[in-house]
Amino acid sequence: MEDISDLEERLADLEREHKDLDDVIDRLRETPPVDFLQIKRLQKKKLHLKDLIQRIRSDLLPDIIA
Repeated sequence: MEDISDLEERLADLEREHKDLDDVIDRLRETPPVDFLQIKRLQKKKLHLKDLIQRIRSDLLPDIIA
C-alpha cells in the first residue's frame, strides 16, 4: 500500500484534474460549434477520475470495526 502522504498528493492531483475537466467541458458547451463526441469523451474521463478519487478517499479512511 502507498504511503498516506503519497495518497493525499495523488488525491489532490486527481481532484485538480477533475476540476480542470469540468471547466473544459463547460467551455466546450458554450463555444459553437459544439463537439458532442469530445464532450462525451471528456465526461467519461471525468467519471473515471471520480471513481479513482472515491477509491483513494476510501483508502485514506481508517477501518472502523463495528
